Amino acid sequence: MNVMPRGPKGEHRLGDVIGAAVMVAKIATGQIAEEATIKSAAAQLGSLGGKARAANLSKKKRTEIAKRAAKARWRE
Repeated sequence: MNVMPRGPKGEHRLGDVIGAAVMVAKIATGQIAEEATIKSAAAQLGSLGGKARAANLSKKKRTEIAKRAAKARWRE
């Protein structure tokens, strides 16, 4: 059974270089439309949540959170 590879977001991808080249040529000549990336409703709302949370936090609290995040990121 030949399974087509999937991208990081679950989209179908062509399994070989020749198939990818043919797809690029079809997009360039206008035979098929290029797929536009559209954010899901959940992603749109999620991006608003961080801004709203930051607006409700004090500068001191935001600084503490950022320091903890940096420490966790660079921990060995």
